[in-house]
Amino acid sequence: MLYEQLNSLKEGQHFNISVIDWKAHPCINIAEIEALYAKKVAKAAEAARKQEETEAAQKSAEAEEQQTAADGSNWDTSGLNENWGADADNMKTYCCPSCGAELICDATTAATSCPYCGNPSVIPGQFSGILKPDFVLPFKLSKEDAIKALKKHYLKKPLLPSTFSKANHLQEIKGVYVPFWMYDGEASGSVEFHATTVHKYTSGDYEVTEISHYDVRRAGSVSFEKIPVDASSKMPDDYMDSIEPFNYADLKPFSTAYLPGFLADKYDVSVEDSRERADKRCAGSLVSALERTVSGYTSCNETSRDIHLKRGKVHYALLPVWILNTRWEGKDFLFAMNGQTGKLVGKLPVSTKRVVGLFAAIAALLIAISVTALLLLVR
Repeated sequence: MLYEQLNSLKEGQHFNISVIDWKAHPCINIAEIEALYAKKVAKAAEAARKQEETEAAQKSAEAEEQQTAADGSNWDTSGLNENWGADADNMKTYCCPSCGAELICDATTAATSCPYCGNPSVIPGQFSGILKPDFVLPFKLSKEDAIKALKKHYLKKPLLPSTFSKANHLQEIKGVYVPFWMYDGEASGSVEFHATTVHKYTSGDYEVTEISHYDVRRAGSVSFEKIPVDASSKMPDDYMDSIEPFNYADLKPFSTAYLPGFLADKYDVSVEDSRERADKRCAGSLVSALERTVSGYTSCNETSRDIHLKRGKVHYALLPVWILNTRWEGKDFLFAMNGQTGKLVGKLPVSTKRVVGLFAAIAALLIAISVTALLLLVR
């Protein structure tokens, strides 16, 4: 019955569900029976509510997976070029035979190892066929800042093996400009949401929970500039997502003057290969903007979307990241820190001995509490 009512809703309509709980009533058996019945009603209503939330979440996930329509055009890459001019004479490339990373740097900087896999042997390559970036976001934090942040990160991890931090080669941390595609364009369309409000009150001997359901629709358009998508397969997407955001107000027209002392990763994920992720991010910008206008509800879940994209220009940019790849007991551990804001992400090993010691300490504490409580009861 509940779902038939939901399906029959028209836009702007809502209906209410009342869940009734008996308050405790003294003595009489009839009250006990009614209380049990009320609990069953409440339990059934709660189950229905959870199922509705599950279905709403599923619809939201399906909506996100829906193909975003575009105006038929591709992203405009006409502004990208390989013309480095006289700067090309002062540039070098290195290739990592282990992970395949291709690194570029100026003539004053030498690459002695790969920042991504830690391979100590990188091979000089031929500087040709390399796109010149449109923008660069300069490093704001120094190597010393990165080392200090990583040490602080270790201190907050009580289960970290002590030998790991001692043998971590912090001085090998490297500043790398990670390649990004940046997209300009426009998104327009509509998004539908299923929203609820919950109101609880007391009526006589009853506690009533009233749930109201709403169909909410929002429509609009948004222009966007420089929506970023990571263009390096060597840098895990979840790492880059974790250290965002960057402050793009500090973007500068590219100049090799920002390169000395740093490496730059050459993109290996093309504009076309990044298209799906770019479309999703651009459509997501509109959905987020529309969702922020939905307020005053207890819950709100997206059920469908109809988004149209007008694809514009693509820019090539380099963003600053401090990277440390360290190996410990046969396993690789990668750390990355936003070179502008200091936001850091990385996976750390866990000491088995410290975990066992922690559980032993907790067990000893629980035993001591139990013995104390038992002695007090005996007295």
